Amino acid sequence: MKVVKFGGSSLACGETFQRVKNIITADPARSVVVVSAPGKRFSGDTKVTDLLYVCHSHIRYKVSFDDMWEDVAGRYREIVKTCGLSDNIEQYLDEVRESMTRSASIDDIVSRGEYLNARLMAEYLGYDFVDAKEWLHFNYDGTVDYEGTYQSLRELYAKHPHMVLPGFYGTLPDGKLHVFSRGGSDVTGALAAAALSAESYENWTDVSGIMMADPKIVDNPKIINRITFSEMRELSYMGAEVLHQETVFPVRQANIPLYIKNTNAPEDPGTLIMESFTDEDGDESTHFITGITGKKHYSIITISKTSMTDDISFVRRVLEVTEKYNLTVEHIPSSVDSFSLVIATKALSGCLHALIADIQSQCNPDTVKVCDGIGLVAVVGRRMAGAPGVSGKIFGTLGERGINIRMVEQGSDEINIIVGVEEADFITTIQTLYNSFT
Repeated sequence: MKVVKFGGSSLACGETFQRVKNIITADPARSVVVVSAPGKRFSGDTKVTDLLYVCHSHIRYKVSFDDMWEDVAGRYREIVKTCGLSDNIEQYLDEVRESMTRSASIDDIVSRGEYLNARLMAEYLGYDFVDAKEWLHFNYDGTVDYEGTYQSLRELYAKHPHMVLPGFYGTLPDGKLHVFSRGGSDVTGALAAAALSAESYENWTDVSGIMMADPKIVDNPKIINRITFSEMRELSYMGAEVLHQETVFPVRQANIPLYIKNTNAPEDPGTLIMESFTDEDGDESTHFITGITGKKHYSIITISKTSMTDDISFVRRVLEVTEKYNLTVEHIPSSVDSFSLVIATKALSGCLHALIADIQSQCNPDTVKVCDGIGLVAVVGRRMAGAPGVSGKIFGTLGERGINIRMVEQGSDEINIIVGVEEADFITTIQTLYNSFT
């Protein structure tokens, strides 16, 4: 049994609904389907969830939302007409609109995009509709109640071996609806896969997998055929648009393979994500780099003190000062008599001078220097561990292009190397490294 999830771009209209049905029926194992709300049909279009957020704003300020609601309803009516479905949609639409006028919460309103889409997809496939409120349980703090969630879905699956589930929402202990952050349908699919010990979790979207680099920076970057959960986490943290950050946890914990597939090109192999790969032969076997990504707008604060290593509490005291200002320190490269704090420049806005003054008064360093305008570029690859020459190639390649490296750091598991460069060199750095390693 496979759990499959389709994003908003894959379910934007009746034509894409037909495409999704062909994908599902092509493999009988695809018996549990998770759907998002309809996404954009074309450039400049509006996602249904965004329309519902606007509806809520209108209701809150006692402004008519009739026109906005008709836009929402029209999207579903088009799907019904194109796919030849029954007129049950009018009943569902009336029920949703009525609930919206009865002071429904924002979570109630914005979750209806998935709810309505799942209703239609269940009818189209001949599967059972199972509402997310029947099985996806949150704690009051917004975290998932994994034990209760898994048990509820297993019991439902015993009665509904072919079912369609709306993504994005569930219920709190008091029965009120609660939604994930945007992109949460990915998490719903992962929870369903883990609960049911699925053979695999297929996440269908509008790209043929995870790309080695940002296509806005690198022309036609290659697709990553295979990537580990750790590598994906590194790329996601450093700015790559991959999956909702909470998606990987349930399937990783259950050791379930995760595929990223393209609804518009279902024959493409996509990207396979697993904990590890025992067989590293294949198209990527000659490449040490899995992916390259990065983020801009960082500052490097360098604190120097002669014989710093003799003062065993020095680094701790400096970090306690940053904690006072609620600052996240991304990296801490160090040398014998100095170390640096890499912090997002935006986070330092309004507190930089006070921070430096506190460090000077409480830690008594020799100097404190600040360098702004830094971009961080991450080179990620599981094959780098133990492979000689990778770091040398990175530095040599960037040196040949005249790119000055302001910071270097490598993770202890050796799957990433991060370099800090001037923001003016950020794009050139990513392009140069991509061309050098592919």
